[in-house]
Amino acid sequence: METNTNYTFKDFKSSAEVRWCPGCGDIAILKAVQTAFAQMNIPKEKFAVISGIGCSSRFPYYMNTYGFHTIHGRAGAIASGVKTANPDLSVWQITGDGDALAIGGNHFIHEIRRNVDVNVLLFNNGIYGLTKGQYSPTSKYGQKTKSSPYGTVEHPFNPGELSIGAGASFFARGIDVNVNDNIDILLAMEKHHGIAIFEILQNCVIFNDGAYSYYTDRETKDDHQIFIKHGEKMIFGKNKDKGLMLDKNFGIKVVKIGENGVTENDLLVHDAKIMSPILHYQLAGLKDPVVTGVIRSVEIECYDYAVHKQIKDVQSTSKIKNMNDLMFSGTTWTVE
Repeated sequence: METNTNYTFKDFKSSAEVRWCPGCGDIAILKAVQTAFAQMNIPKEKFAVISGIGCSSRFPYYMNTYGFHTIHGRAGAIASGVKTANPDLSVWQITGDGDALAIGGNHFIHEIRRNVDVNVLLFNNGIYGLTKGQYSPTSKYGQKTKSSPYGTVEHPFNPGELSIGAGASFFARGIDVNVNDNIDILLAMEKHHGIAIFEILQNCVIFNDGAYSYYTDRETKDDHQIFIKHGEKMIFGKNKDKGLMLDKNFGIKVVKIGENGVTENDLLVHDAKIMSPILHYQLAGLKDPVVTGVIRSVEIECYDYAVHKQIKDVQSTSKIKNMNDLMFSGTTWTVE
């Protein structure tokens, strides 16, 4: 698929006016995607951007690529079909926490189970923004919204736990304002063969402003978020003096280097490629610090690859190779 291109992010900007609220986290995500696409050495006509319904789903209009704005919760079904019909395309699915995890929940888990080679950007702002502020599947327990004025009594999904539990071969998490980190993750997604889920914690300035301020405020962010990389120690903190290690029950705990005899050698080294999902599941579920970066990246046979391999295997032993052969096989006649 790679070719010699010389794109910049401007080549992936459409002429459509961006109609998100000023300060919306979607704007930073759009810039990261346009920048990353320009670095992938893929012709623009090889990209297909598929979305469902929601604020995030306006995304295809702002990309100078092929795109399809579909219906609520069905982006995964359409994206799976596009990739299976034309495996040569780089397919990017844009969805939100409501679009993917509520009405689209069944499509989401089976898209993961099949391991379709689609790149999924899941914008998670913990609210229904387009329909004016109802609580979503990722809203915090007790959160007061337009549809839960006394506080929601539902426990939220953790998209990372859900994705890995459904068998995701790739899961990453980012924060909308961490543009450079997000670009690195997007580039890793394109290189991965199989479903790639990227949860992006995204701020809705109108209906859920500050939902992730604990992780993004200048005074607190370094001590409450960790960006992990395969093969590197899990170290974080403003002074780089905190880390993650296993406790006696094989759970993950936060430690401070220099306390209780803990040294840097005791810290976990991230292995995104280990097949067992147990540690990846624990990392995805950690809340303080929140774990960002590529958490899981393993190789499993892709659905679309398996489908086309099966077709070729059947064609190799069948007299009927295509639809034209089928139409003119057996008894045929001409009506004059």
